[in-house]
Amino acid sequence: MPTTTTPATEHQARWEEIVHDPSLRDLSYKVETNATGQIVLSPHTAEHADLQEHIQDLLRAHAPEGRQPPEYPITTSEGVKQADVVWMSSERRADMKKTGDPPTLAPELCVEVLSPNNRWVNIEEKIGLYREAGADEVWVVDTDRQVRFFGEEEMEASTLAPDFPTAV
Repeated sequence: MPTTTTPATEHQARWEEIVHDPSLRDLSYKVETNATGQIVLSPHTAEHADLQEHIQDLLRAHAPEGRQPPEYPITTSEGVKQADVVWMSSERRADMKKTGDPPTLAPELCVEVLSPNNRWVNIEEKIGLYREAGADEVWVVDTDRQVRFFGEEEMEASTLAPDFPTAV
C-alpha cells in the first residue's frame, strides 16, 4: 500500500488537531495542509459545490458500484489534501481504513474541480500526489467544465467509468 514519504502519522496527527479545533469547525472553506502542516484554505463558490454534486450524480450513473463522497481528505507526502469528489469501491475503502484517518491510500479515483484562481502547476502537483498515494485515476474539471482524465498519463477517457462525459 502506498504511504507518504514524510511520516504519515505526523500528517494524520496534525489533521486530527485541525478537525477538533472549535475555531475551524464552521469555516466555509476547503481546508488542506501543506508539507509542514500549515493550513491552506480555499474558498468555494456555490457553483463549485453544484458542480461537485453534478459529478457525484454522474458517477452514480456511470460507476454505480462505488461510493462518491465530496471533499475527501487523503494523507499525502505533502500534507493532507481534499479531493473535490472521489470514487471508491467497498474493497478499496476497507483497505483505506487500515491506513489511518485520513487514509494514506487514495481512493481509486480523485476528482479536482478547478476554480479561476487555480494554477495548473498546483493541479499537476495534486495529480502526482494522488497517484503517489495509490489513485488509479485523477480527473480534472476545468473552468469550462471540460473533463481531463489522467492515469499513468493523460487519457482520452476513463478506464473506471468509460462512458463518463468529457464535459459536465
